[in-house]
Amino acid sequence: MAKNVTTVCPAPMKATSNGSFQGEDPLDYALPLLILQICLVVVFTRVIGLILKPLRQPRVIAEIIGGILLGPSAFGRSEKFLHKVFPARGMTVLDTLANIGLLYFLFLVGLELDLRAIRRTGKKALAIALVGISFPFILGVGTSVVLRATISKGAKHGPFLVFMGVSLSITAFPVLARILAELKLLTTDLGRMAMSAAAVNDVAAWILLALAIALSGSDTSPVISLWVLLSGAAFVTFAILVLRPALALMARRSPEGEPVKELYICATLSLVLAAGFVTDTIGIHALFGAFVVGVIVPKDGPFAGVLIEKIEDLVSGLFLPLYFVSSGLKTNVATIRGGQSWGLLCLVIFNACFGKIVGTVVISIICKVPKREAVALGFLMNTKGLVELIVLNIGKDRKVLNDQTFAILVLMALFTTFVTTPIVMAVYKPARKAAPYKHRTIKRHDRDTELRILACFNSTRNIPTMINVIESSRGTRSRGVCVYAMHLMEFSERSSAISMVHKARKNGLPFWNKKHGDRDQMVIAFEAYQQLSNVTIRPMTAISALQTIHEDICASAQRKRASIILLPFHKHQRLDGTMESLGHSFHLINQQVLRHSPCSVGILVDRGLGGTTQVSASEVSYSIVVPFFGGRDDREALAYAFRMAEHPGIVLTVVKFEAQPGTSLTGDSNSGNRGSTSITVGTEEEDEKKADMEYLEELRENVPESTTFEERVVGGKEDIRAVLKTMNKCNLFLVGRKPPIVQLMDRTDCPELGPVGAFLASSEFSTTSSVIVIHQYNPAVTVTLHPIVKEVKETKGVVPDTPEDV
Repeated sequence: MAKNVTTVCPAPMKATSNGSFQGEDPLDYALPLLILQICLVVVFTRVIGLILKPLRQPRVIAEIIGGILLGPSAFGRSEKFLHKVFPARGMTVLDTLANIGLLYFLFLVGLELDLRAIRRTGKKALAIALVGISFPFILGVGTSVVLRATISKGAKHGPFLVFMGVSLSITAFPVLARILAELKLLTTDLGRMAMSAAAVNDVAAWILLALAIALSGSDTSPVISLWVLLSGAAFVTFAILVLRPALALMARRSPEGEPVKELYICATLSLVLAAGFVTDTIGIHALFGAFVVGVIVPKDGPFAGVLIEKIEDLVSGLFLPLYFVSSGLKTNVATIRGGQSWGLLCLVIFNACFGKIVGTVVISIICKVPKREAVALGFLMNTKGLVELIVLNIGKDRKVLNDQTFAILVLMALFTTFVTTPIVMAVYKPARKAAPYKHRTIKRHDRDTELRILACFNSTRNIPTMINVIESSRGTRSRGVCVYAMHLMEFSERSSAISMVHKARKNGLPFWNKKHGDRDQMVIAFEAYQQLSNVTIRPMTAISALQTIHEDICASAQRKRASIILLPFHKHQRLDGTMESLGHSFHLINQQVLRHSPCSVGILVDRGLGGTTQVSASEVSYSIVVPFFGGRDDREALAYAFRMAEHPGIVLTVVKFEAQPGTSLTGDSNSGNRGSTSITVGTEEEDEKKADMEYLEELRENVPESTTFEERVVGGKEDIRAVLKTMNKCNLFLVGRKPPIVQLMDRTDCPELGPVGAFLASSEFSTTSSVIVIHQYNPAVTVTLHPIVKEVKETKGVVPDTPEDV
């Protein structure tokens, strides 16, 4: 007679505890346990990310490693830790929240994927994508035969074959975009080709994954698999014909400049969950529904951007790392033991790399891509990431992959992505080359030549004053002014950075795409100004990490043959008049540009020149002061001021400072007394003084009516400060960066502005006078600093000042 066996299941976890003072352990309850898990995962993965940052690895690598280390491969080997922090009865809550985060992340991925860009993919990129999928898929099928004969005996033949093929043939589109941005390859031919091919690969991978899931159901009947596929196709058709028009209607009712209605946001996010429910009911996983909704959301206008802003930080920062931990808890590297297992790991890695790299390289060479670029493209297309983990986890949950096979494939994904950045850096180093040019400064013999300005800005706060400075720079010369308005955008780990990638890669160089509906509001301000003036405006954007964005600025200035780069000061003025820093990164950008610039540089301290709006030409009425102490930078500032003085609405005052007889304005920066020490004047200083006198005489011969010269005799820094303060009601100061004088402030955190610039930019000086600190290009200094762009002479003879192509 059979005995009844009673199985005692653990009681479900309650949500909240009564607290430790009531004798209860908070970790025995779902909510405090989940809070601890989230905090632990976020801190742990961010610390690993910081450790890997010098290796220029994408954040997904840190999250995969963090998940593996928290699992049974490392910390999870401690039974006490695993049962306390990640108990089995609490994993349902963790997995559910991780999958909700993953659901919305896949919605974001769909939002970032522009099908129009895929339709415009060239034949070359399409061929690379198809071969890059097909060849590794075939090798994956071959690898599945070996694995089924060794460590995966009993696995379902059809599903296992497809899962192995998909796992070896995937290219991670978001991870690839971040690697290209990190290596500054986005706007190169290689970057554009890689992005186009990866986008096609991404769509193909999802279609193959849907097929794999349909084949891996518990019912082995082919009729059931066919019904799953047909139902999935019906859902996609319904989404295109019904959901897309509804989303388009909401997007049309969300015009630029107006807030998107909360009802539309809530309806769309609920639609993501509903679509996930439908596809899960069909049997092709909830992620597909979320991804499809993201793809069909209209990309034009602010609607998609607002959706991204609402959810990306919460999803990417808190919820998504939980999925990597959930995956890591299933990954036990200890299951890979013995010569056979490690040999199979090497086989899987070799086949994954060989199939993707060799297939991509061969088809690239056939398509006449240079060999070095073809090899780099092969390694780039071998990048794995989140989608790879999704495939593997679905295979694990569907019992297609066992523990050992799952661990091998996770390590393969980690290895292939980890080696991508260092190998591409070693194989492919695109040389930044440009033709040399003559007019790198504002001061020039032929003042009738065109003035080219690279005006950089990072927020709307800089734009009115920047435009008013440009308007003042117009002058009356026949060739006019050409301005390259460069929007500086930080490329971050946030998913919306991919949308910036699309903008950067439209035309090769970082020009903004004027034909696309999603236009940058900051650039529109410059374009509107162009309609009202005879100044030529060329909108641009630089997308890079703030630590290296100075390379983009200097390279663009060289390619566009700019005479001066205008940079915003790293501080802005608050309502109470004090100067507040925007961050140390912006401070470093200015310092690096000053060090490596191929032309003159101006740092704009904005105190509201012309108010908060753009001033029309007929309403310009500014008073400009140039404190002249001598030297290269002061002569450059004077040259810029005289160009501005050609504008009928500008009054210019040049104040030449002279030292009292027998004294000098140079000396020990710590001396606060009025008396100065006598000096021995060297040959170089004599040459500078001679150049100052000659330039002043040259300017005096053609002085505009609105310009006046003054001379002030001073005895030391206190006199200089006093004279400058009497002029603090003017609209704009133009001052050289390194005049030959003593420091005017005992202490400053802006030494790059020089003695006068640091004083004029300080909060104690003025609340109304804007300042431009001018640094003149010095070829003798810049050449010794290994310039960012290598100059290559294209033609013999004289280099043209202003080439026709812009």
